[in-house]
Amino acid sequence: MKPELTLHERTLTLQRYPARNNETLQAWDAADEYLINHVTEAGIPLDPTRPIIILNDSFGALSCWFADDGEVTTVTDSFIAKQGCMANLTENRLPPASIIDCLAELPENPQLVLMKLPKNNRLLVWQLQQLCQLLPADCPVIAAAKARDIHSSTLKLFEKHLGETKTSLAVKKARLIFCQANPALAQPLPAPQQWDVPEHKMTLSNHANVFSSDSLDIGARLLLEHIPRGGQYQDIIDLGCGNGVIGIKAARLNPQAKVICVDESYMAAASAQMNAEHNLDNPDQLTAKVNNCLDGFPAQSADLVLCNPPFHQQSAITDHIAWQMFCDAKHALRANGKLVVIGNRHLGYGAKLKRLFGNVTVIAQNNKFVVYQSDK
Repeated sequence: MKPELTLHERTLTLQRYPARNNETLQAWDAADEYLINHVTEAGIPLDPTRPIIILNDSFGALSCWFADDGEVTTVTDSFIAKQGCMANLTENRLPPASIIDCLAELPENPQLVLMKLPKNNRLLVWQLQQLCQLLPADCPVIAAAKARDIHSSTLKLFEKHLGETKTSLAVKKARLIFCQANPALAQPLPAPQQWDVPEHKMTLSNHANVFSSDSLDIGARLLLEHIPRGGQYQDIIDLGCGNGVIGIKAARLNPQAKVICVDESYMAAASAQMNAEHNLDNPDQLTAKVNNCLDGFPAQSADLVLCNPPFHQQSAITDHIAWQMFCDAKHALRANGKLVVIGNRHLGYGAKLKRLFGNVTVIAQNNKFVVYQSDK
């Protein structure tokens, strides 16, 4: 896949993160191109002294394009997107952007907001409410997505939480949403969603962009019943932790252990840390970190890795993240350490684990999920 984006007699070199040999996916899409073309062709005046806010930039295409036009603040919930954005800014020798997570405060007096629609409507509402509290009257909001992902319900969310909303015609199967903030709609940001898991005596809270916002998903329910316990587990990793429920259960079953919860979502890591405070007698037993899988983790530093891999990156369906998780887990495990993985039956993780570890055991399954164990 060619990594050059060429528009308006300008070319950017853009790579996805982490970089892979023979990459088949682009680091931008038609919605990015539509946004760039619209702002350029509409002649929207840009003041180099005022912030441009860019939300949910997948790998930095928008941040790179507008880096010379104002003080770019890029807002993302993705550690991987942040790393990709920084790498692409450096590759193209552009000024650095201020890259913040979705829980951080937005810069004051922005001149323009560009948004890629998030997959999660809860995160969309959170961001719209953030913007409504902040935007001056002269700051337009322009959002973009694949046309199939912009529904009448999407436009109603903009109308309800931000202000008057219009939409464009589709170009290359992408559409734009135009909105102007109405201060009368401003309201406090919603609190994290909270619910009880009585069978495990937990109360869980999720920030807006964390998977399964108001109930325990069925995969986690199965894995919770099959977490190993024993004095040999001194260092445990919950990889792809979400709200931390698996790591918290592992910490309870193994009170002698230190547990690290790892996710690439800032909101997930914040939720996991918050849930540890509420559900563990010794919250210091658990630490939540934002990372790309187990980058930088020392070899032979863990006795048990628990993993519920995602099978998509941004909007692209892919299995390379699961494979990286399994490889990183093998690197981090000590001799005789265990990797316990849950996945949908159709994903075929068993074959991958057998190829990597030389062994795999099915320790539980139902009609949808399988729990595998591989020993190092």
